[in-house]
Amino acid sequence: MANFTEEAIKSTFMDLLNKKPINKITIKEIVAECGINRNSFYYHFNDMPNLIEVILTEEAERFVSLHKESDSIYEHLLDAVDFAIENKTAVYHIYNSANREMFERYLDKITEKTVADFMELATADKNVSDDDKQALILYYRCLLVGFVINWLGTGMSFDLRQKLKRICELYDGAMNTAIDRCNSKKD
Repeated sequence: MANFTEEAIKSTFMDLLNKKPINKITIKEIVAECGINRNSFYYHFNDMPNLIEVILTEEAERFVSLHKESDSIYEHLLDAVDFAIENKTAVYHIYNSANREMFERYLDKITEKTVADFMELATADKNVSDDDKQALILYYRCLLVGFVINWLGTGMSFDLRQKLKRICELYDGAMNTAIDRCNSKKD
């Protein structure tokens, strides 16, 4: 029963967060929507920031447990931003709250996993040092995190999927060129 209540609280909170900012959501409202008492909320969560952290941590862990095998960086990147796209209003509200740092940690974790998984596939048959792999992962991770932060910072003023697709088309082959340079003889 405890697991059902915890899931109901998280689901209700996300539903509310997709409708209004965090500072307009109260624990009283969450428990009323769930049909539980305040003590039940506090049995599962310390406070609202703890609830947000649990949701983001679980989503990041769920994502990290997935293993994607695709030769398309676009598909990998879409997987990383799916939660943000599917819950764009909620994510926007988290981003524009005191909980921004939690979201940025979440985004960084899933982005690193996404890029690292893709890099492993892309370099499987190449002679790329761990240092070079880590440098490429850092570069592409920072690009994606910056891209999503820009999307949020501009009020989600563009279609994230469409822009990601176009960027991947424009830079198609750039990662392979970098990987090939890792393979080439160093001076």
